[in-house]
Amino acid sequence: MTASNKRQGLLERLAEGPVICAEGYLFELERRGYLQAGAFVPAAVLDHPDEVRQLHREFVHAGSDVVEAFTYYGHREKLRLIGKEHLLADLNREALRIAGEVAAESGTLLAGNICNTNLFEPGSNESATQVRAMFEEQVAWAVEANADFIIGETFSYTEEALIALEVIKQTKLAAVITMAFHRADTTREGDTAGVACKRIADAGAEVVGLNCCRGPWTMLPLLENVCASVDGHIAALPVPYRTNAEEPTFQSLRDPGCDCLPGEMPFPTALDPFTCNRFEIADFTKKAQDLGVNYFGVCCGGAPHHVRAIAEALGRTPPASRYSPDMSKHAFFGTDASLQAHNTDANAEI
Repeated sequence: MTASNKRQGLLERLAEGPVICAEGYLFELERRGYLQAGAFVPAAVLDHPDEVRQLHREFVHAGSDVVEAFTYYGHREKLRLIGKEHLLADLNREALRIAGEVAAESGTLLAGNICNTNLFEPGSNESATQVRAMFEEQVAWAVEANADFIIGETFSYTEEALIALEVIKQTKLAAVITMAFHRADTTREGDTAGVACKRIADAGAEVVGLNCCRGPWTMLPLLENVCASVDGHIAALPVPYRTNAEEPTFQSLRDPGCDCLPGEMPFPTALDPFTCNRFEIADFTKKAQDLGVNYFGVCCGGAPHHVRAIAEALGRTPPASRYSPDMSKHAFFGTDASLQAHNTDANAEI
């Protein structure tokens, strides 16, 4: 596999300032009714390509510097689970084509994407070989589509992340590798966030960091450990949910106020009461930037308004900022002198 050189790539953009990469396609397309929760296979790429294209455009409009091809969970094992392994190549190529189209029209970067396989087993050469082969085929399609760089994400095993990195590095493309931490503050092998990310950075990843599982407030302590351990570009892509010390991941959240859930977990389709507002995402962005993070995004559950909040927290005015809130014109809560006094005087009653 070979890669083409491109002007103003990821590293050049990072040298000029923070980079924003919008994620959250699985949850957002499920909410819109174009993807099934559970297996979470990105079949919408083939079934509803216009919806995927539109979501890419909405994320760019909100401030994303990157169009990430919707190939997360588009690997051989996930497609096998739903009996559609024969669509593997078609799905990956179409996802990359759609993303490439939006990247080209908007001047953003095109990112290929690989992720946790759910097949990796520590100490198993057979599983390592199988995992490597899955990464190789997806990375090859990303190179074929002229991706600017490749994201490998949501790894809970450092060793699986290192295999992903080895495959990406064969292409000479830049690699963004992010780890996902569950209830424990260590990987499944026992590495701290700092140790895991340092191992990956030392192995050649241009950007390392964390994504998924943890909400802003339970990701921050892990990010502090990463930033203290790694010299280089650091990524932070939390899920936009109000996780806490007792329930540090969005899978561990419980909702005692609702007795009509089909199971005990609000995850993945009843997380609405826990969703972070845009101001919380902006606050997290500023705190993470103070730690040293310079590659930002939101993961599962993220929506365009969250991306705009990140952009504005970084001092940017993306096209969507034209429509950022201005309450001065609100009939009851506004301050504009032309508003009706009988309405503004009554706002305390509303």
